[in-house]
Amino acid sequence: MLPVLPKQTLSMQTRDRTRLDADIYYPDAEGEFPVLLMRQPYGRAIASTVVYAHPSWYAAHGYIVVIQDVRGRGSSAGDFTLFANEIEDGYDAVEWAAQLPRSTGQVGMYGFSYQGMTQLYAAAAKPPSLQTICPSMVAYDLYSDWAYEGGAFCYQNNLSWACQLAAETARRRGDAAAYQALYNAARTPNTSDPVCPRSELLERLAPDSFYHDWLANPDPNADYWHRLSPKTYLNDVDLPMLHIGGWFDTHLRGTWNLFKAIARRSQFPQHLWVGPWAHLPWGRKAGIVDFGAAANSPIDRLQVRWFDQCLKGQDTGLFEEAPICLFEMGTNQWRRFDQLPPSPTHHFFLQGSGLASMSDRAGELVAERSPNSPAIDTFVHDPWRPVPHVGGHAAVPTGMSDRAALDTRTDILTYTSSPLPTGLFIAGEITVELYCTADAPSFDLCATLSQVSPDGSVLNFSQGYLRISSPAPPRSHTLCLQPTCIHIPAGHCLRLSISAASSPAYVVNPGTGSQPQESQLIEARVIAVSVYSGGTFASRVRLSLVAAGDRYTDG
Repeated sequence: MLPVLPKQTLSMQTRDRTRLDADIYYPDAEGEFPVLLMRQPYGRAIASTVVYAHPSWYAAHGYIVVIQDVRGRGSSAGDFTLFANEIEDGYDAVEWAAQLPRSTGQVGMYGFSYQGMTQLYAAAAKPPSLQTICPSMVAYDLYSDWAYEGGAFCYQNNLSWACQLAAETARRRGDAAAYQALYNAARTPNTSDPVCPRSELLERLAPDSFYHDWLANPDPNADYWHRLSPKTYLNDVDLPMLHIGGWFDTHLRGTWNLFKAIARRSQFPQHLWVGPWAHLPWGRKAGIVDFGAAANSPIDRLQVRWFDQCLKGQDTGLFEEAPICLFEMGTNQWRRFDQLPPSPTHHFFLQGSGLASMSDRAGELVAERSPNSPAIDTFVHDPWRPVPHVGGHAAVPTGMSDRAALDTRTDILTYTSSPLPTGLFIAGEITVELYCTADAPSFDLCATLSQVSPDGSVLNFSQGYLRISSPAPPRSHTLCLQPTCIHIPAGHCLRLSISAASSPAYVVNPGTGSQPQESQLIEARVIAVSVYSGGTFASRVRLSLVAAGDRYTDG
């Protein structure tokens, strides 16, 4: 590794003459070096060190590292409007970085979350100096991969993040009182109204926040989402990309769908790594489960190998390795695949008894659909006491949690398999198809898959959510759960839990058919939801099962 010079702070001008500031880290050595660029909104000193090594570590591997404040953030000039300027500013930043003294003119980008999004927007502009990107935990479709899930507004995460960004705006204008209020709200967002996510605090202190726009556009086909989604701009973009995600990350579906879309048509290598991580940190423990030393992030070393290959022309052997590397929970090892696991083909059918809400063993998951008359399991959703969020990907706390006590609630249906005779290796996408109806114009479904251990613990590993309108008569509804890679040992059981809420991860459906920003708690209805199984109703879980593989790696 090379010594690194003290960081420099340099400024550039965008095409509209807006000043953007950046910290630059140079190797203390002779010669020219490729550039690694990160563009972020949180103050450039942070430099995504919540999940990545410090920029000086990357510089020590022979790179000029540039950490830039985006427009209107940190010390950069201009006004911040969420994602609105990142295509043009991204192009300008890449080409400016390519011209830095001692640069080879080759630029790569890295970063996660917002810093992953800035890579996609920059790539959309096709700057000639950009050779590769490493987008982590991103939204391919801003509506369905970030703001909403299954048509339901992602309440806690969206509100907390909006308060965080609004606090930075207050800091920049020197408003200490507003900053303190927003700082507190970002850590403990006020979700006391479960059905209406409007925020009096943001309306008063941050009337220009993106949060209001997200609430005002519940239609996925609105022009607002088309204009801001990376999906709109990436159809003819082709670069080598290293895609990085986490099984409990709220943006995993974005990472997964981006990889699928690009890999399907790319002329260049596309690699995907997914660890057992939430949005942050990327360590060995997610929730209450310790996945072992192999779960500690290998991403820094992996990215250096990637950049050495793509920017320095070194043969690191990376492109000869299988392009997909998924952490298999249970065996707690990284498992390699030549391609994504196939679409779900293995079925577990629901078999109800009418009492699946009254006992966590009254409903079953079975291999064959019962030919008998359909069973109807009905539960009652009460907005006064909505089912709380526990673990998963959609809100804090994230990761695996023991939901054994939660599953005893009578507003949750549970369907549990017999103890597995052999281990079950699940990898890839998961869907749940439910034939159901409700006595309200609109209702929600939350489906959670868990592993039930012989000691009685119930550890969640995948969840999905769906908002439904026009529920009668009974018809099939499909929930897309988080992709996963897990081994469930012999003697353990698989469980599906169904509820009509996961609060405050998602806004609770008031049952009136009104949009979230127009809903009122006083109007929220008690809703009876009925799930049909057996007979002509093929309610089921669909999984991709893979063989017990021998292609494992220590990462």
